[in-house]
Amino acid sequence: MKKIPFKPLALSLALCVLTVSAYVWFTHDGRMPEERYKFAELTPGEIRQTVSANGTLNPVTLVNVGTQVSGSVKALYVDFNDQVKEGQVLAELDDAMLAAQSRQSKANLMSANATLDLAVANADRMRTLFAQEYVSKQEVDQSAQALKSAQAQVRQAQAQADKDEANLGYTIIRSPVSGVVVDRQVDVGQTVAASFQTPTLFKIAQDLAQMQIDSAFAEADVGNIKVGQQVMFTVDAFPDRNFRGKVRQVRLNPTTTSNVVTYNVVVAVDNPDQILLPGMTAYVNITVAQSDNALLLPNAALRFRPSAEETVPAEKPKSAPGGVLGGMTGMGGPGMGGPRRNSNGQARQGGASERLSKGTVYVLREGTPTALIVNLGITDNRNTEIIGDELKAGDKVIVGIAEAGASASSGESLRVRAF
Repeated sequence: MKKIPFKPLALSLALCVLTVSAYVWFTHDGRMPEERYKFAELTPGEIRQTVSANGTLNPVTLVNVGTQVSGSVKALYVDFNDQVKEGQVLAELDDAMLAAQSRQSKANLMSANATLDLAVANADRMRTLFAQEYVSKQEVDQSAQALKSAQAQVRQAQAQADKDEANLGYTIIRSPVSGVVVDRQVDVGQTVAASFQTPTLFKIAQDLAQMQIDSAFAEADVGNIKVGQQVMFTVDAFPDRNFRGKVRQVRLNPTTTSNVVTYNVVVAVDNPDQILLPGMTAYVNITVAQSDNALLLPNAALRFRPSAEETVPAEKPKSAPGGVLGGMTGMGGPGMGGPRRNSNGQARQGGASERLSKGTVYVLREGTPTALIVNLGITDNRNTEIIGDELKAGDKVIVGIAEAGASASSGESLRVRAF
């Protein structure tokens, strides 16, 4: 029997051992399971779910001051940013033509009054002569008719005179409200024509200490917006400063642009320092749901997926205390009667928190990432509220793969920050 050489056999065995070692090293990175993953520790905290949109700051009351008569601008008495009082003269138009027309109307009124006086005298005379049987009844009736006609002409002339006098007064432009001039659209010598519509000469904001934001929210978000909700917003002029407001109105008139439906949400804003100016772009965030002591899960844990050979089947969530799987009927009691509560037993506020969903997270059990299906509440796009008792404060979930040379014990374990 021929003997197999010892050295080739030993080399073959050594090569197999090296191959297996290399596979284990490159597959499992030569680290303990606790060192191969990044973890986040679940902590209780406050979470708010918000909806966002852009809007424009506007005065609550913006009055367009125009003119009802045509003419050239003879004088201007106010400019941009001037404070004005109600009834204050803002400008004057050239009144030469209207003044002449007013004088003509007054002269016509005087002529009509003279005609009326003559008609009154003739009517009296005819009645006297008729009593003496010097004139016929027909002549008396004609004199009465002439008297009524003269009276009508007087009233017509009086109306025309009043109209021309009013038009003459319209050449003096007065402020209808007290406020500040935010826009002036005419200059001295410019001709304004009021033939078909009233031209705008000035724009006056009644009170810049009280302003509003006209914002456009998508139809998917407007259902969660209610009057009285708190609003946070920023403007480009003060990027590091947050301003507060309150939802005053959700207008029912939709706007459709490129098949996208939006609704105007009006936000009331206090502006005591008057640093917010009309026309500024506001970046609005409205809190539609809030939980003050929620169990916070980082959204990175919901996105993490390990390789298929490293996982075990997912564990389904336990039935919520309401008696329905997934907590879809709330945590406050059977059916739909009680208020929803978070994992700490506190009531949750806001309409958006009523829409619960499920998500999959991974926890490390016996060295293997184990999928766990949990009930999710509201989210702030960074953390998500966990509903139910599948997880508790202090538990760790996997949020990613640790880089080589790093370990969870050396600082890779993360803590969830509250909003």
